[in-house]
Amino acid sequence: MAFNFRNMAVRKLTHIAPRYLPFADVATKDVPLSRLLRLSLFQVTVGMALVLLVGTLNRVMIVELAVPATLVAGMLALPLIFAPLRTFIGYKSDTHVSALGWKRVPFIWKGTLYQFGGFAIMPFALLVLSGYGEAVDAPRWIGLASAALAFLLVGAGAHMVQTTGLALATDLVAEEDHPKVVGLMYVMLLLGMVVAALIYGALLSNYTPGRLIQVIQGTAVVTIAFNLFAIWKQESRNRERAAQMEHTVQPSFRQAWTHLVARPGMIRILVVIALGTFGFGMADVLLEPYGAQALGLSVAETTRLTALLAAGTLLGFGAASHLLGAGGVPLRLSRIGALIGIPGFIAIVVSPVLIGIPLFLLGVFATGVGAGLFGHATLTATIRAAPSDQTGLSLGAWGAVQASCAGIGVALAGFTRDVLVGLEVLAGIEPHTPYNIVFMIEIAFLALVVLVAAPVAMAARRRRPASQLADTHSNPVEVS
Repeated sequence: MAFNFRNMAVRKLTHIAPRYLPFADVATKDVPLSRLLRLSLFQVTVGMALVLLVGTLNRVMIVELAVPATLVAGMLALPLIFAPLRTFIGYKSDTHVSALGWKRVPFIWKGTLYQFGGFAIMPFALLVLSGYGEAVDAPRWIGLASAALAFLLVGAGAHMVQTTGLALATDLVAEEDHPKVVGLMYVMLLLGMVVAALIYGALLSNYTPGRLIQVIQGTAVVTIAFNLFAIWKQESRNRERAAQMEHTVQPSFRQAWTHLVARPGMIRILVVIALGTFGFGMADVLLEPYGAQALGLSVAETTRLTALLAAGTLLGFGAASHLLGAGGVPLRLSRIGALIGIPGFIAIVVSPVLIGIPLFLLGVFATGVGAGLFGHATLTATIRAAPSDQTGLSLGAWGAVQASCAGIGVALAGFTRDVLVGLEVLAGIEPHTPYNIVFMIEIAFLALVVLVAAPVAMAARRRRPASQLADTHSNPVEVS
């Protein structure tokens, strides 16, 4: 009876998913939705890592453990060292030669082990930083160094897993469905972030250092289990393909990269990605401490902010899917995302002196919606501008620019906040003022996105076929 009920439930979910789950129409008979959703578990583990590092640990280290925001931001930015390598990782997974014919799986598994190693080190680092139990006499620098190493390993593993996992997803579907399957993977990333934030918030409602360590250890186990299940039998063994690749002369990384950036509009697209990532990403390290110090939110409440932000981003992704499917120009949607993010940050800035927490939450949600539109639009623009045989490289380029600028933005945000806090005694500024100045800088970057993306959006519209333009003149997605 239980078996029949489960089969019936699966059939029902499979039937309704294409109607209500964004990008679900990418599924086919050969690549069913269940297989794609299983593969997307690697994005769930990446989302868990993001919530834990950016959402929970940065607030705990800044507020509860009194670690300077500059140091915390520097730790969060450490994966920046590996971010530019996403391009090289994507290229290597495109050209990797394996005796079994695998291209992506070896890199996903290596990244998983890096993630697990970082989570294994992290509890001991937090023990030293908190002075919990027998770690009370340990030098503080040991805790800081161990935490930095843990952040580095988790970040490096997430970069490797995400880049090659997305490339594997595109390998499974037809070329015209690449943007859809990558979109589906990012929807699952956001769902993973929402669920993880809610679970972490519930587990940490009564915060203690010991409870936080248990959460980290559980995350490590779930990460390695989910990733192993995600890649199981996803990439077929093909020794004939391996033998063929051995005798095929592959272009060097420099040649492949030169060919990619020579594509029309690619450089400007990467510039737009960089500016928008600064505009949306600098707040990542500051939203939770801002909620705590400016509005008095607890650890559990600030952790749930990540869920609210991810829910807004999910809505933005869904809207982008619909608009792009109706013929929308990707770079035009990126401008719309920036235009939504600007009032969102304004609401965050004025929330301490006006409506308070409700306005702050509304601003956080709006920035999430803008980030979702921007992220999917620029990702689609990058894939469409790249050759079909450089999927991994193009995804790596998008990820390298996005992750590098996110890391730099986080570090600059923490540094700016600490410098301004140091001037508080002299200037008599309010506790929320240092944060608000960073948010105003983000507004300026989003304004630059609107300006820089405009020529590419108009050029893309001019290059489209006349018949498609005729359709879009009556389509609301083409309204600038």
